[in-house]
Formats: sequence, structure tokens, C-alpha cells
Amino acid sequence: MSATTPERLTYMANQIAANMGHEPDPAAAVAKHIASFWTPAMRVRLFETGLAGLSPLARAAMEKLGAVQAPDAG
Repeated sequence: MSATTPERLTYMANQIAANMGHEPDPAAAVAKHIASFWTPAMRVRLFETGLAGLSPLARAAMEKLGAVQAPDAG
């Protein structure tokens, strides 16, 4: 499975979220991790899925990233 399939990206985001739940602001920690270590193409590909299959924490993090990446949206 390629690292850029929507299923793999969803799995990875959920794993990151599962490991960041202890942080004071877990959604911000997940968003920071994804912004730091994922390519822009990986983030866009996950947004293109409509964020289906994400845990609530992973979804909140991606929504934070969306607000940062697309300030004019909305």
C-alpha cells in the first residue's frame, strides 16, 4: 500500500491522533505534527477524501490545518 493512498493517509492520521491524546491541546499537536512531517500533497489528498474515516481528534486536527491552509475559504 502506497503511503499516499487515502486509506493509508487516514490510517496514519488516526495513529498520530491516538498517540497525541495526552497532549494539553491534542488537536493542535496532531495538526502541528502533520504540518511538519507530511508533504502538502499528502494533506491535500486527505482533504479530498472529505476526511472520511478519521477519528474525531484526527478530524479536528485536519480542520485546524484547513483553516490555516485556506484562510479565504468560507
